[in-house]
Amino acid sequence: MASAELDQTTIDVLDRKGRSTLRATGSVIAFDGFLKLYQEDRDEPVAEDEESGRILPPVERGEEVARQETRSEQHFTQPPPRYSEASLVKKLEELGIGRPSTYASILQVLQDREYVVLDKKRFLPEDRGRLVTSFLSSFFNRYVAYTFTADLESQLDDVSAGQLDWRKVLRDFWQSFKGSVDGTKDLSISQVIEALDRELADHFFPTGPDGQPDRGCPSCDGGRLSLRLGKFGAFIGCSNYPTCRFTRQLGEAAGGKPASGEGEEALPKTLGTDPETGLEVSLRKGPYGVYVQLGEPAEGSKEKPKRASLPRQLPPAEIDLTKGLALLSLPRPIGNHPETGETIEAGIGRFGPYLKFVGTYVNLPPDDTVLTIGLNHAVELIAQKGAKKSAGRALGDHPTDGKPVTAHAGRFGPYVQHGALRATLPKGESQDEVGLERAIEVLAAKAAKGDTASGKRPAGRGKATAKAGSTKAGAAKPAAADADGKKVSTKKTAAKKPAAKKPAAKKPAAKRAASTPGTGKPAS
Repeated sequence: MASAELDQTTIDVLDRKGRSTLRATGSVIAFDGFLKLYQEDRDEPVAEDEESGRILPPVERGEEVARQETRSEQHFTQPPPRYSEASLVKKLEELGIGRPSTYASILQVLQDREYVVLDKKRFLPEDRGRLVTSFLSSFFNRYVAYTFTADLESQLDDVSAGQLDWRKVLRDFWQSFKGSVDGTKDLSISQVIEALDRELADHFFPTGPDGQPDRGCPSCDGGRLSLRLGKFGAFIGCSNYPTCRFTRQLGEAAGGKPASGEGEEALPKTLGTDPETGLEVSLRKGPYGVYVQLGEPAEGSKEKPKRASLPRQLPPAEIDLTKGLALLSLPRPIGNHPETGETIEAGIGRFGPYLKFVGTYVNLPPDDTVLTIGLNHAVELIAQKGAKKSAGRALGDHPTDGKPVTAHAGRFGPYVQHGALRATLPKGESQDEVGLERAIEVLAAKAAKGDTASGKRPAGRGKATAKAGSTKAGAAKPAAADADGKKVSTKKTAAKKPAAKKPAAKKPAAKRAASTPGTGKPAS
């Protein structure tokens, strides 16, 4: 069947007085072809906003058209979509950057270094990527230009083809690169930060009424926010530091996010004064999350003030002076255990809220808070952990001694136990599925290796080894006695002795043979 022929065209419709113009873009069918019998839009209608798929009627220049219906629709211009993996590779190909074999590694490096994040199959720039891009474009613009990368790729192709000397390529690159480095090596950190602050002002600060970035500090009067560099990376800080300690992370300031009086954007925030010490209690945010702080560090002292981290289930907006003081008082005693009388404490550690009882730590479940848990619930959680730790699934009695064989879930995997002997189950076997016969086989294999829970070998094997050693020693003695009657055996035995002892034994004997018997004088 013949193919259809369509002409891409634009039709402008003007009123009689020429005051308004209506425009339609689409295709006009010049030859039906297969469209005479089949059209896709009958099965899957084309969306109205897809102008390239519209079929327009054939019209002639100057032809009058009749108005049938008028519809007014509001349309907002959308920015270009973010790059996806496919569209970014296509753009790299158009610019002549990279090779098909390097595209996958390029996309992976962008994500590994946290320059971008892949969200809904679209790449979104991260603040680290914005900072690196702004730095390179401000001080090394020549080397991030698309043409430089494409030209260098072409030169490398010429080198591999033997049309260009590789020494010349390296020489030209190094001379220009050294000049760029020499021009920036004298810059101070403050100059670089100021340049990045100007470049990224529209991104980090909201737009004010005058159309310029609003840098006013929400925590003090007259303070000016700017990009700063600290121990844990870049952040937004106030120019009135240390009088004003307002800070804001880059992720919170990105996208022109306005600073409000609630949430983490307004931190640090004063909660009140501690009635016991008279020190100020404040809510702050550090590199590891939000925390409560008591007082300020003393000048010239390296000692840090008392701090307490917030549990994950406790939002910063709900922290007041009472909860702040309760967090600073952690770890707090809940009460004494009804059976042992030992104190149970609740606190927040490296891995979250916990209970401590006689050296044992119990993680609190997500539905509990370290500030409100009571003694009864704490005792119940401690008992549950003790039951899980000691209990094991009974498999039966061992046929040799009648002692029980149990299966357990250990730190390094499931294992079976018989008395003091423990044997880890092979990979793929579970303590819930193993039976008594299989457990006995695993224990026997472990016992055959001579390993027990204490790490010592069985006493029987040690005795057998000692007996074997004594037997060998006893067998050596008769062999030596039999060899006394044979000269050949005697020489062989003597040859095994150290050579240094032979002269020492023969010298006294030679002197006695050379002297006169009974006189001790040499024989004449």
